[in-house]
Order: sequence, then C-alpha cells, then structure tokens
Amino acid sequence: MLPLQLLPEHDRTIREHGERAFPHECCGFLLGRDRDDGREVVEVAAALNSRGELELHNRFTIEPEAFMRADRAARAAGLDILGFYHSHPDAPSRPSQYDLEHAWPVYSYVIVSVAGGAADELTSWVLRDDRSRFDPQPVAVADRSE
Repeated sequence: MLPLQLLPEHDRTIREHGERAFPHECCGFLLGRDRDDGREVVEVAAALNSRGELELHNRFTIEPEAFMRADRAARAAGLDILGFYHSHPDAPSRPSQYDLEHAWPVYSYVIVSVAGGAADELTSWVLRDDRSRFDPQPVAVADRSE
C-alpha cells in the first residue's frame, strides 16, 4: 500500500487539534492528491465534531454539509478529499468497531491517540473494499523537496 505523505506541519496540526479537543474526539479532512508514490496531503482542515454531548469522548460525526463544503473547496484548489483524521482520547490509534461500521473504502483514516491530553501515536488506515477490516497505511512525515 502506498504511504500517506504528511508535511511536519500537518502532523503537528492533527496532534494539536487532538490535544485541544481532549477529552473529546477531534476530526477533520485530509486534502491533497493521489500520486504514483503515495497520497500527498496538501492541506489539513479541521471540522466540527457534531456528535451529541454524551458521545463526544468516543465518537465523531462530520455533517454532510461540512463534507460538501470541504469537497467544493478542495476541487476549487485542484485537490481531492483523500480522507479524514480523528483522535482517540485515552485509547489506541487503531480503528474501533464504530470506525469500521461508519468508514468508506478508498479514503485514508488518520487516527491520533491522545493520552491524558498529550498526543501520542499517529497511524493511518484504509478500509478494504469488502468493508471487512482496515489495513494499516504507512505514514511518511517529511518536508517535500520540489
């Protein structure tokens, strides 16, 4: 599987968003383009977690209108929505059963574990086409040379 390519500032933005949202889950979009050598993230865009108050600590939902706005903005910039990111407060950075039931194939799903308010492991996952499970996706965090 080709890697998800993040710039250091994308990694930092996702981690900081998770820390600010703690003890709730944060969420957002990964905007960029598919390339021969991987998925190149160009922009990370925060989204509002619209889950009900009692579920914010272990669930996230992005409203359809927010998805449509992000998709329009990405396309206007010549980009695509490559996937989503979210945090797992005081939980590992692997997909939950809820994540499995609500994910779509093709997209990358970045999960950052936030333990006691401090961001920890960051991983990425892609749902199989048959929706049976996620496969880990390598994450490459590095500056890009043009």
